[in-house]
Amino acid sequence: MTTTAYEPNMVLVNETFDVVGTRPIRHDGADKVTGRALYGADFDTAGLLHGKILRSPHAHARIKSIDTSKAEALPGVLAIVTAKDLPTTKAGVIVDFGEGNMELKYLRDNILASDKALYKGHAIAAVAASSPHVAEEAAALIDVQYEVLEPVLTAPEGMKEGAPLVHEDLKTEELGEKTDKSSNLASHFRHTKGDLDQGFQEADIVVEREFNTVTVHQGYIEPHPATALWNQDGRLHIWCSTQGAFVVRDSCAQILDIPVSQIRVVPMEIGGGFGGKINVYLEPVAALLSKKTGHAVKIVMSRADCFEGTGPTPGSYVKVKIGAKNDGTITAAHAYLAYEAGAYPGSPVGAGGMCVFSAYDIDNVVIDGYDVVVNKPKTAAYRAPGAPNAAFATEQVVDELANKLGMDPIDLRLKNAAKEGTRRADGPVFPRIGCVEVLEAMKSHPHYSAPLEGPNRGRGVSIGFWFNIGLASSCSISVNDDGTINLVEGSTDIGGTRASIAMQAAEVLGIAAEDVRPSVADTDSVGYTAVTGGSRTTFATGWAAYEAAQDVKRQMIERAATVWEVDADSVEFDKGAFKSKTDPELSMSFKDLAGRLSSTGGPIVGRAAVNPQGAGGSFAGNIVDVEVDPETGKVEVLRFTAVQDVGKAIHPSYVEGQMQGGSAQGIGWALNEEYYMGEQGQMTNTSLLDYRMPTSLDLPMIDTVIVEVANPGHPFGVRGVGEANIIPPTPAIANAIHSATGLRLERLPMNPGAVTEAGWKQRK
Repeated sequence: MTTTAYEPNMVLVNETFDVVGTRPIRHDGADKVTGRALYGADFDTAGLLHGKILRSPHAHARIKSIDTSKAEALPGVLAIVTAKDLPTTKAGVIVDFGEGNMELKYLRDNILASDKALYKGHAIAAVAASSPHVAEEAAALIDVQYEVLEPVLTAPEGMKEGAPLVHEDLKTEELGEKTDKSSNLASHFRHTKGDLDQGFQEADIVVEREFNTVTVHQGYIEPHPATALWNQDGRLHIWCSTQGAFVVRDSCAQILDIPVSQIRVVPMEIGGGFGGKINVYLEPVAALLSKKTGHAVKIVMSRADCFEGTGPTPGSYVKVKIGAKNDGTITAAHAYLAYEAGAYPGSPVGAGGMCVFSAYDIDNVVIDGYDVVVNKPKTAAYRAPGAPNAAFATEQVVDELANKLGMDPIDLRLKNAAKEGTRRADGPVFPRIGCVEVLEAMKSHPHYSAPLEGPNRGRGVSIGFWFNIGLASSCSISVNDDGTINLVEGSTDIGGTRASIAMQAAEVLGIAAEDVRPSVADTDSVGYTAVTGGSRTTFATGWAAYEAAQDVKRQMIERAATVWEVDADSVEFDKGAFKSKTDPELSMSFKDLAGRLSSTGGPIVGRAAVNPQGAGGSFAGNIVDVEVDPETGKVEVLRFTAVQDVGKAIHPSYVEGQMQGGSAQGIGWALNEEYYMGEQGQMTNTSLLDYRMPTSLDLPMIDTVIVEVANPGHPFGVRGVGEANIIPPTPAIANAIHSATGLRLERLPMNPGAVTEAGWKQRK
């Protein structure tokens, strides 16, 4: 990859296609901007009832009794449910909930608490009533008696000897083996490579620092909605906002103990998710209420419910130690990662361990990961879950090494960058990757060499890695007689994947993207398709569309051969036209042949189901300029450049949007966002007025550079895009603050108070 000039939002291209790499208008755009698109809360039907969930006011409390009599007597109340309405759970049953495994008891208890409330906002009971107002009034009349217990709120607190136990029966898993020790430490894993002690002995300089990050929320604008109708024929119908209709189907089947064939899930349009709309919260509750009442029941969360009753990203304590020679060769690295899982085991510490040093080729590595339960909501995925926590530490330590060695920070990273053949400490060996190309693009970008004048200004850089996933996807394509196609797929469209999937089918068939009519189907209407998450959708469901289009092409070639009365082997297809290899007079466009299908054998439907294994890891990097107000500690981001290897940008505009969106979230995580917790575990900033997500007034223009190093594991070279871009912003901003002030901030968020306090400590 080479380039001689940069412009904002440019693409460094590796291969060109006719449709892939262009920028058509998104297929669902008109419905979205005109308000015709239907979201979860828009659903309505005859006899619809409204639900409200009563939530615990305590972060840790034993439930002694629940009295629903007053609520039941309120006019307009039709049903009330508690955990007693859920099936009995056998101990030790493990289920898949979309992006991980979990004990079925924990999964059910997170829907409606059975014996203990484990976080403020934990669902205790639910009401179905004639209106949302009656339901809310009735929920307030439910009398719950609690025995309040002492909470634990951070991973280090939870790991202390003698700490209050979130689960009395939770036994620590130590390096893959169950122990008899009851504690809040659910598990400890370790990845090793080489000889760590020998590596540090070879180092001329060693830097070790400790870092803390706090809980933050995905910040989707649409609160969680769900409607359920448990019909008289025994089938359960669910309409909801979700990143995976099949995840909802399978999770509800496990929670309610009914076959998946009895559940149909209709995914409505989704107003943002970022990983936070994978787990189920409302759907089983609405289903139980519907079963009792015989009516459809709709529940919509408030903003406070979303903050307190759904899964945020974990707070964490991270310690990183890295050693290097005087020439900049990194010889050893050790990471200690302790992540909050929330109320139930299953933090993204595993992913953090996979990513913490994966941008570097280091011979001697040990990574220790600790999954710790605390009295906060069970964590959920949030855009590269676990990786930003780890990078905040690693990339600051690497920056400090560069400062101490007198090296350019990008040169130090280039000297140690992972490349094809590098083995990660957790085992996988990299195929063709673009880490070096991302760093080279950063170093040659005009931003990196631009003058940065004025006091209290600094520039920082960082890089990050996300591994991405494949998983199962299905797709079908039917050919219309006007030469267009209908494409049916099962992946929720969050960031424009209707377009990116349709474009891959169009490329195969030699037609325009506008000639594809893509739709996202319910679970009865398409084959199993995994969650829209893990940066998998354009990669995996796009691959399913590619294969379904290949199936259409094969059938169309056979149909052309029938029309011409020749062997199918003598017909070729190129750029939307069928041609005879032996007779140049025989030629027909895709559209012409589509118009003759009814008279040559009938409809053509292509189909595919894939489970691709060639997911391509993605690297991203940032260059950030900041100005720090020495009086107030306020940090202003002056300039921001995002660079990412995307393999192949199917629709560059949406790739740029993903890069900019992840960067904006990273800036918010760096400077403002946090669950501000009281001593008893109550979140005290449960509105978007007090939970400070960045607005346009807080953000600079974000320039993007798309690097394309084709993924050898995909027909078009696609890598996942949506997640790697959130990893480097927090350390890049921290490094820029250090450049401006000399302050090394080790805790997020780096808000004015934190910067000011660090300045006071420095001056003492």
